[in-house]
Amino acid sequence: MAGRTLPVAGAPGEAVGGTLASALRGGFGLLGPRHGRHALSADQVDTLALPIGDDGVVIGADAEGRPATLGVNRPTPYDILFIGGLWTAQILALRAAATGARVAVETGRAGAWAQLVQALGVGQSGMAVHDVGRVPPQGASAGSPVLVVRDCGMRPPRGRVVSAPWQSVLTVLPYLSPVAPRLVRQARLVGVQRVSPDEAVQIGRLLGLPGADVESLPTLADGVTLWCADRDRQYVMTQATDAETGLLGTARRMD
Repeated sequence: MAGRTLPVAGAPGEAVGGTLASALRGGFGLLGPRHGRHALSADQVDTLALPIGDDGVVIGADAEGRPATLGVNRPTPYDILFIGGLWTAQILALRAAATGARVAVETGRAGAWAQLVQALGVGQSGMAVHDVGRVPPQGASAGSPVLVVRDCGMRPPRGRVVSAPWQSVLTVLPYLSPVAPRLVRQARLVGVQRVSPDEAVQIGRLLGLPGADVESLPTLADGVTLWCADRDRQYVMTQATDAETGLLGTARRMD
């Protein structure tokens, strides 16, 4: 289209000549209703306010009440470590499925996921549960992204299915465990919910948290997570919708 211009639309019924015929032959199609153009000066552009955030799964609201999003459908491998409760992990899985991702859950407590699997079904934009170490290749692609949730207890074994393009892995630890340092090192994002004061000190060392964050971790309310990526930190409150509450109940740290 470089170097080509469409004719300026005039009043309804106004005749147009060879320029329009040339445009139609060039594949531009029929012109729509002719209205006056909307234009802004350069000085007015800054006054626009569009309610658009980052692309991803809305995982809650930040301290200012703005939506907080987590991009799990990525063209590059992405590992997430979540030290927290099953309720929040299931909310993340449910919302990832709502964005069109397939969710594969690797767990030793299939019963805890049964209601969610029944609600979502298996298949495109669905959820499947597998025993620990039994997750088959997922065949992730841009048109069919995958989130693998590893809910394998305090000492999850190394996974057979790892993060890959369009396949993110969320590892869930109910509490800090001996394998946490390794998982922290390989994770690009770490989420921490309420932990004991001793655990908070250890997590603070692993993540390089300032003292104020270390002191806050044992006091976090149910549904609140401190998300850390490199030097960025953000507290997020996850609140369930009515449908999510019907499936999973209210927010809770303990399972």
